[in-house]
Amino acid sequence: MTRTNHDAVGREARSPAPDGVVVVDKPAGWTSHDVVARVRRLAATRRVGHAGTLDPMATGVLVLGVGRATKLLTFVVGADKEYLATVRLGVSTTTDDAEGETLEAVGAPRVEPDSLAAGVRSLTGDIAQVPSSVSAIKVDGKRAYARVRAGEDVELAARPVTISRFDVLDVRAARTDDGVEVTDVDVVVVCSSGTYVRALARDLGASLGVGGHLTALRRTRVGGYGLGVARTLDGLAESFDVLPLAEAARAILPARELSEHEAQELSFGRALGLDPAVRGTREAPVAAFAPDGTLVALLADERGKARPVLVLASAG
Repeated sequence: MTRTNHDAVGREARSPAPDGVVVVDKPAGWTSHDVVARVRRLAATRRVGHAGTLDPMATGVLVLGVGRATKLLTFVVGADKEYLATVRLGVSTTTDDAEGETLEAVGAPRVEPDSLAAGVRSLTGDIAQVPSSVSAIKVDGKRAYARVRAGEDVELAARPVTISRFDVLDVRAARTDDGVEVTDVDVVVVCSSGTYVRALARDLGASLGVGGHLTALRRTRVGGYGLGVARTLDGLAESFDVLPLAEAARAILPARELSEHEAQELSFGRALGLDPAVRGTREAPVAAFAPDGTLVALLADERGKARPVLVLASAG
C-alpha cells in the first residue's frame, strides 16, 4: 500500500493523496455520499468517486477511487458482491428494511425448515427481481425514492439478476418491540450487480405468506475487494492508505503481462496482437502490465486486435 502519514489522529491530509483505490468499511448511519465527502477531505482532492452505493443502514465494503483510479470504478460497479444479512419474517415494511414503517405484521413464530429452504431455492440462480420502490432507480428522470416520499405510487419493472449463493446460516425466534413473534434468518448472499438484498428479504417473506424485511446488512466483498483490505474512516484519518493502481486492477481484472516493446506501443495508444489466453471486452477489459509491474492500459479485443480502452501510463 502507498501511505500518507498525518501528524495527529484526525488531522486531514495536507497534500493530495496518490492515485489508487480506497476500500472503506462503511459505518452504519453514513450515506455513501457522506463517505466520499470525508475521503475527499482526507485525500485533499475532489477527484474521489465510489463504485456502487450502500444504504445508510448497511455497513461494510464501499470501494472508492482517488485520482486516476476513478477511471477504474466503471469496471468495479459491475462486479459480483457478497453480503451477510438478517431477514425478519413475519413483518413487512414500506422500504423492505428496518428503516421503513410497518405495512403488515402477521407474525411468524415458527417457520417450517422445508418451506424456508424451498423459498430460498426459488430465489437462487437467474431470477427476475422487482427492485424496492424506494431504490435509487430513476423513473422519468426522478429517483424512485423521491417519488415515494412525494406520495406517489411507484411500480418498478422486474429486472434480471443472478443470485449465485443464498445460504441460511442461522434461524432463531425473536419478538418485535410491539410483541409480535417473528423469525430472524441470518443469510449469506452472493449476487450480481444490481441486486437488492432487501428485495430478496421481501420476496422470501412473500413466498412464505408472512411478509419479510431486512434488519441488518453487511457487504463483505465487491469483486476482488474484501473486508481484509478495508479501512475504517477513523483509521484513514490516522494514516491514509490507497491500493496503488496496479494492485487495484489486479484484484478485479484478468492480467496480461507485456514485453517492453508492447508496453511502449500501448503507451502511445496503439493496438496489440491478441493474446489467446487473455481476452477482454469493453465491459470487462484486461489489465496490461509492463515488465516493471506498472499498469499501462486496459485492453478490449476488437476487430482482431487488443485495443486500449484506457491508457494509464501515457508516453512522455
